[in-house]
Amino acid sequence: MPAISVPHAWIAASLLTTAFVSGCATQTVPSTPVVEQTVPATEPEESIFVPVVRSGRYTLVELEPTAAQRDLLLQVVEVSLPQGVQATVGDGLRHVLKRTGWRLCEGTAAAMELDALPLPVAHLHLGPMTVRNALLTLAGSAWELRTDERARQVCFVVHEDLPDNTPDADDESSADQAIQSFPLREAQP
Repeated sequence: MPAISVPHAWIAASLLTTAFVSGCATQTVPSTPVVEQTVPATEPEESIFVPVVRSGRYTLVELEPTAAQRDLLLQVVEVSLPQGVQATVGDGLRHVLKRTGWRLCEGTAAAMELDALPLPVAHLHLGPMTVRNALLTLAGSAWELRTDERARQVCFVVHEDLPDNTPDADDESSADQAIQSFPLREAQP
Protein backbone atom coordinates (compact mmCIF):
# COMPACT_ATOMS: atom_id res chain seq x y z
CA MET A 1 0.00 0.00 0.00
CA PRO A 2 1.50 3.35 -0.94
CA ALA A 3 2.29 5.72 1.85
CA ILE A 4 0.49 9.05 1.90
CA SER A 5 2.55 12.02 2.74
CA VAL A 6 1.31 14.57 5.24
CA PRO A 7 0.68 17.33 2.71
CA HIS A 8 -1.54 15.02 0.65
CA ALA A 9 -3.45 13.97 3.73
CA TRP A 10 -3.86 17.58 4.74
CA ILE A 11 -5.21 18.48 1.25
CA ALA A 12 -7.63 15.55 1.29
CA ALA A 13 -8.88 16.51 4.75
CA SER A 14 -9.35 20.13 3.77
CA LEU A 15 -11.28 19.12 0.65
CA LEU A 16 -13.58 16.91 2.69
CA THR A 17 -14.13 19.67 5.23
CA THR A 18 -14.90 22.14 2.46
CA ALA A 19 -17.39 19.72 0.92
CA PHE A 20 -19.15 19.23 4.23
CA VAL A 21 -19.21 22.90 5.07
CA SER A 22 -20.46 23.95 1.65
CA GLY A 23 -23.24 21.36 1.83
CA CYS A 24 -24.45 22.81 5.08
CA ALA A 25 -24.15 26.41 4.04
CA THR A 26 -27.35 28.35 3.64
CA GLN A 27 -27.96 31.12 1.24
CA THR A 28 -29.80 34.18 2.32
CA VAL A 29 -32.68 35.24 0.13
CA PRO A 30 -33.64 38.86 0.07
CA SER A 31 -36.66 39.12 2.32
CA THR A 32 -39.93 40.46 1.04
CA PRO A 33 -42.30 42.25 3.32
CA VAL A 34 -44.84 39.89 4.86
CA VAL A 35 -48.42 40.99 4.46
CA GLU A 36 -50.66 39.75 7.20
CA GLN A 37 -54.18 38.85 6.24
CA THR A 38 -56.93 38.57 8.72
CA VAL A 39 -59.13 35.60 8.06
CA PRO A 40 -62.57 35.83 9.60
CA ALA A 41 -63.02 33.21 12.24
CA THR A 42 -65.53 30.62 11.12
CA GLU A 43 -67.65 28.91 13.62
CA PRO A 44 -66.75 25.26 13.91
CA GLU A 45 -69.31 23.02 12.29
CA GLU A 46 -71.44 21.25 14.76
CA SER A 47 -70.38 17.65 14.81
CA ILE A 48 -73.16 15.13 14.54
CA PHE A 49 -72.89 12.32 17.01
CA VAL A 50 -73.44 8.96 15.35
CA PRO A 51 -73.39 6.04 17.77
CA VAL A 52 -71.44 2.99 16.64
CA VAL A 53 -71.07 -0.55 17.87
CA ARG A 54 -68.14 -2.88 17.32
CA SER A 55 -69.06 -5.83 15.15
CA GLY A 56 -66.04 -8.04 14.88
CA ARG A 57 -62.43 -7.16 15.38
CA TYR A 58 -62.06 -4.41 12.76
CA THR A 59 -65.64 -3.41 11.96
CA LEU A 60 -67.63 -0.55 13.44
CA VAL A 61 -71.30 -0.37 12.50
CA GLU A 62 -73.21 2.90 12.65
CA LEU A 63 -76.47 2.67 14.57
CA GLU A 64 -78.39 4.70 12.01
CA PRO A 65 -80.95 3.56 9.42
CA THR A 66 -79.81 3.45 5.82
CA ALA A 67 -81.31 5.68 3.15
CA ALA A 68 -83.28 2.71 1.77
CA GLN A 69 -84.71 2.07 5.22
CA ARG A 70 -85.84 5.70 5.50
CA ASP A 71 -87.23 5.98 1.94
CA LEU A 72 -88.60 2.59 0.95
CA LEU A 73 -88.60 3.48 -2.75
CA LEU A 74 -84.78 3.51 -2.60
CA GLN A 75 -84.65 -0.23 -1.89
CA VAL A 76 -82.67 -2.16 -4.47
CA VAL A 77 -84.61 -4.94 -6.19
CA GLU A 78 -83.94 -7.44 -8.93
CA VAL A 79 -87.10 -8.76 -10.54
CA SER A 80 -87.57 -11.69 -12.89
CA LEU A 81 -91.00 -12.64 -14.20
CA PRO A 82 -91.63 -16.05 -15.78
CA GLN A 83 -91.12 -16.10 -19.56
CA GLY A 84 -94.24 -18.06 -20.56
CA VAL A 85 -96.78 -15.90 -18.74
CA GLN A 86 -98.82 -13.34 -20.67
CA ALA A 87 -98.15 -10.62 -18.11
CA THR A 88 -99.48 -7.08 -18.07
CA VAL A 89 -97.81 -3.94 -16.81
CA GLY A 90 -100.01 -4.16 -13.72
CA ASP A 91 -98.68 -7.67 -13.00
CA GLY A 92 -95.14 -6.37 -13.31
CA LEU A 93 -95.83 -3.41 -11.01
CA ARG A 94 -97.37 -5.68 -8.37
CA HIS A 95 -94.43 -8.08 -8.63
CA VAL A 96 -91.93 -5.25 -8.10
CA LEU A 97 -93.86 -4.00 -5.06
CA LYS A 98 -93.95 -7.41 -3.35
CA ARG A 99 -92.35 -7.27 0.09
CA THR A 100 -91.39 -3.57 -0.25
CA GLY A 101 -94.10 -2.25 2.04
CA TRP A 102 -95.84 -0.42 -0.82
CA ARG A 103 -99.02 -1.31 -2.69
CA LEU A 104 -100.46 -0.24 -6.02
CA CYS A 105 -103.46 2.11 -6.26
CA GLU A 106 -106.37 0.34 -7.85
CA GLY A 107 -109.83 1.33 -8.96
CA THR A 108 -108.99 4.53 -10.82
CA ALA A 109 -109.42 4.81 -14.57
CA ALA A 110 -105.71 5.53 -15.04
CA ALA A 111 -104.75 2.51 -12.95
CA MET A 112 -107.03 0.23 -14.99
CA GLU A 113 -105.65 1.65 -18.25
CA LEU A 114 -102.03 1.10 -17.19
CA ASP A 115 -102.84 -2.30 -15.68
CA ALA A 116 -104.22 -3.60 -18.98
CA LEU A 117 -101.16 -2.75 -21.09
CA PRO A 118 -99.08 -5.78 -22.17
CA LEU A 119 -95.71 -6.14 -20.47
CA PRO A 120 -92.82 -5.89 -22.96
CA VAL A 121 -90.35 -8.77 -23.05
CA ALA A 122 -87.59 -6.29 -22.19
CA HIS A 123 -89.27 -5.78 -18.81
CA LEU A 124 -89.39 -9.45 -17.78
CA HIS A 125 -86.04 -9.01 -16.01
CA LEU A 126 -85.23 -5.73 -14.24
CA GLY A 127 -82.41 -4.77 -11.97
CA PRO A 128 -80.65 -4.49 -9.84
CA MET A 129 -82.20 -1.04 -9.50
CA THR A 130 -84.19 0.96 -7.00
CA VAL A 131 -87.91 0.32 -6.59
CA ARG A 132 -88.65 3.84 -7.86
CA ASN A 133 -86.65 3.31 -11.07
CA ALA A 134 -88.19 -0.13 -11.64
CA LEU A 135 -91.71 1.31 -11.33
CA LEU A 136 -90.90 4.19 -13.68
CA THR A 137 -89.35 1.78 -16.18
CA LEU A 138 -92.40 -0.48 -16.19
CA ALA A 139 -94.88 2.39 -16.51
CA GLY A 140 -93.00 4.29 -19.19
CA SER A 141 -92.56 7.98 -19.86
CA ALA A 142 -96.27 8.64 -20.45
CA TRP A 143 -97.01 8.04 -16.78
CA GLU A 144 -96.11 10.05 -13.70
CA LEU A 145 -95.44 8.37 -10.36
CA ARG A 146 -97.35 9.68 -7.34
CA THR A 147 -96.93 8.29 -3.85
CA ASP A 148 -99.01 8.47 -0.72
CA GLU A 149 -96.51 8.09 2.12
CA ARG A 150 -99.20 7.75 4.76
CA ALA A 151 -101.01 4.85 3.08
CA ARG A 152 -97.84 3.60 1.34
CA GLN A 153 -99.61 3.55 -1.99
CA VAL A 154 -98.06 4.04 -5.40
CA CYS A 155 -100.30 5.60 -8.04
CA PHE A 156 -99.73 6.48 -11.67
CA VAL A 157 -101.38 9.34 -13.51
CA VAL A 158 -101.04 10.34 -17.14
CA HIS A 159 -98.08 12.70 -17.53
CA GLU A 160 -99.43 16.26 -17.76
CA ASP A 161 -96.94 17.43 -20.40
CA LEU A 162 -97.94 14.82 -22.98
CA PRO A 163 -100.61 15.67 -25.58
CA ASP A 164 -103.79 13.64 -25.64
CA ASN A 165 -103.46 11.25 -28.60
CA THR A 166 -106.85 9.60 -28.32
CA PRO A 167 -108.77 10.00 -31.61
CA ASP A 168 -112.12 11.79 -31.53
CA ALA A 169 -115.09 10.85 -33.72
CA ASP A 170 -114.33 13.80 -36.01
CA ASP A 171 -110.73 12.67 -36.39
CA GLU A 172 -111.61 9.22 -37.78
CA SER A 173 -111.96 10.48 -41.34
CA SER A 174 -108.59 12.23 -41.15
CA ALA A 175 -107.07 9.08 -39.63
CA ASP A 176 -108.41 7.02 -42.55
CA GLN A 177 -106.89 9.48 -44.99
CA ALA A 178 -103.53 9.30 -43.26
CA ILE A 179 -103.37 5.53 -43.73
CA GLN A 180 -102.62 4.60 -47.29
CA SER A 181 -102.78 1.12 -48.64
CA PHE A 182 -100.43 -0.05 -51.33
CA PRO A 183 -101.51 -2.81 -53.73
CA LEU A 184 -99.48 -5.98 -53.57
CA ARG A 185 -97.82 -6.98 -56.78
CA GLU A 186 -98.20 -10.52 -57.87
CA ALA A 187 -95.01 -12.44 -58.23
CA GLN A 188 -94.31 -13.00 -61.89
CA PRO A 189 -93.26 -16.46 -63.02
